[in-house]
Amino acid sequence: MKIGVLALQGAFAEHITVLQQLEVETVPVRLPRQLMGLDGLIIPGGESTTITSLMLSYNLRTEISRLVENGLPILGTCAGMILLARNVSDDGIEPVAVMGITVRRNAFGRQRESFETDLDIPVLGEKPFPGVFIRAPLIEQVTDEVEVLSHLANGTVVAARQDKLLACAFHPELTDDLRFHRYFLDIVRGEQ
Repeated sequence: MKIGVLALQGAFAEHITVLQQLEVETVPVRLPRQLMGLDGLIIPGGESTTITSLMLSYNLRTEISRLVENGLPILGTCAGMILLARNVSDDGIEPVAVMGITVRRNAFGRQRESFETDLDIPVLGEKPFPGVFIRAPLIEQVTDEVEVLSHLANGTVVAARQDKLLACAFHPELTDDLRFHRYFLDIVRGEQ
């Protein structure tokens, strides 16, 4: 199995480290040709406007959209979730627009409002998952094709799945808990 990690900006190195811990072949992706032969792709957190601009500059947006149409599994974390969304309630973002979610950027406030909380994510088991939220987005709406995987105590949706697309508002790569990445790899293998 070969997993690409979009390596334009943001927390791509941390995702690569997690995948290496899971003994998965990993490719940093900066150009469209590096998408060839991948079994899955991770779009990391970072600055969504910067990542969007770079994706457009390097012609990655169209190629990623085409690969999703052909069934490529993708995990989008934080800014990656924004880029997967069909709708972004803020101006200035041109997402890949492949997942039936509406997302609001920086929904919890500025950097100082970042927080950590335990999340119930039943697909990962009974043990709570450590959610690390850094200038995090949230999911405002989901379409019927989307399964909500986790929400905060107030009902705010923070993780969802649509077929082979997996998105979360938090940063699983910044924890020692590898279950979220394992779940994505199970989707890639067709076991979930």
